[in-house]
Amino acid sequence: MMEMSEDLKSFFGENQEVIYASAPGRLDVMGGIADYSGSLLLQMPIRQRTTVYLAHRSDNQLRVRSLTALAANYTPEVAISLDVVESDNLPDYGTFRQNILSLSGGDWAIYVLGCFYLLAKEKKICFSGADVLVQSEVPFGKGVSSSAAIEVATLMAINQAWKINLDKLELSILAQKVENLIVGAPCGLMDQLSSYLGEHDKLLPIICQPVAVFPAIPIPTEINFIGVDSGIKHAVSGTAYTKVRVAAFMGYTIIAAALGISPAQIAEARTTGRKENLPFGGYLANIPVGQFRNKFAALLPDSLKGKDFKAQYGTIIDPVTEISDDEIYAVLPCTAHPIYENERVNNFKNLLQNLANTTVNGDQDKLEEAGNLMYASHQSYTACGLGNAHTDELVQMVQAAGPKQGVFGAKITGGGSGGTVCILALGDLGIYTVQHIWESYAKKYQQEITLFKGSSPGGFYS
Repeated sequence: MMEMSEDLKSFFGENQEVIYASAPGRLDVMGGIADYSGSLLLQMPIRQRTTVYLAHRSDNQLRVRSLTALAANYTPEVAISLDVVESDNLPDYGTFRQNILSLSGGDWAIYVLGCFYLLAKEKKICFSGADVLVQSEVPFGKGVSSSAAIEVATLMAINQAWKINLDKLELSILAQKVENLIVGAPCGLMDQLSSYLGEHDKLLPIICQPVAVFPAIPIPTEINFIGVDSGIKHAVSGTAYTKVRVAAFMGYTIIAAALGISPAQIAEARTTGRKENLPFGGYLANIPVGQFRNKFAALLPDSLKGKDFKAQYGTIIDPVTEISDDEIYAVLPCTAHPIYENERVNNFKNLLQNLANTTVNGDQDKLEEAGNLMYASHQSYTACGLGNAHTDELVQMVQAAGPKQGVFGAKITGGGSGGTVCILALGDLGIYTVQHIWESYAKKYQQEITLFKGSSPGGFYS
């Protein structure tokens, strides 16, 4: 039995057998919003983690408490009867979401309660009840996957407590389903995989087609990837992110139509999830940049109204978003982004691996090339509509300091529209420069902003 702190004793009692699981947030070094389009991604687990403590109870009650919510003066505890998740006629995901969000504290508790509901609905797990305590260092709305950290840690704790025997891949996919189907945020699988499978001081390469995880790449000793919070909250459930995602899938449909794919085939792929017979396997990132530039880019409108797209092409293959009739979508830039981003990330990975085998201080040209790929990624986010003046300012501060001050590149991360900027820094001088940028920025806006420095392992159990 683990040694219990006073917080744990006051919540669980003196003699409860408590299981815990811990998962980190992640820093999106390269790849970001191209995950759902099949691009290569490079992700680093951050030092900040979420820990979920769990103990069985036998009265069919599920009680969840957040120490983080308590510290922030939000409703810290939510309790429901497990009848809500263990009846013969379980409500659909949307109804369950509405029920939980109607509760005081439901906005944070849904990430935990949704894990129990999903396992009851999809895996037919019967729960006798549980006390769950959440403690998180991963700040919300900073683009470092606080939601994935709590989902992964909760599912890990449940998996251990009920001996469900979920493997790492299945657990990550279920965590994504909690986010997509229950929370209602149309994220890709990148965040959950990074949180669970990431390794300390390494970049995790991922390709979500639908999922392939490759051996982690050691970060060269003198290189640091550091995140600076912009002070602007980001949300994957936000309309800007959803619009960009829809626009990218619109672009794929238009390209597929030009290659002879009918609206009925697109609709079938959306319903079944089967994409193997579609052009490029159903993923924009599989289109070579040259082929896109020479053959497909001219087919795509800069922008297109939702109802006009539906009238001509029907639907998109993405099952977790809907096209709004009156919304105007930036089809060309959002389609181009994952195609060019995939090439950028592959080039970035190759540069890093070459640097690992040489003396970093002797390879300034390679570092500058890697940094320029980050700047290009940042500009592409802006073209899609996911930029932000504050993240732009941080990137410009890095550019102004430049390689002479040990900083080589920077980009907005994750879903964009605020959140965190990832900076490529070299050695002690680079770290000092990033800290100076962080302090100057915080002083200018008189905000407490987070510096994401350091790494940690992926998810682990007690």
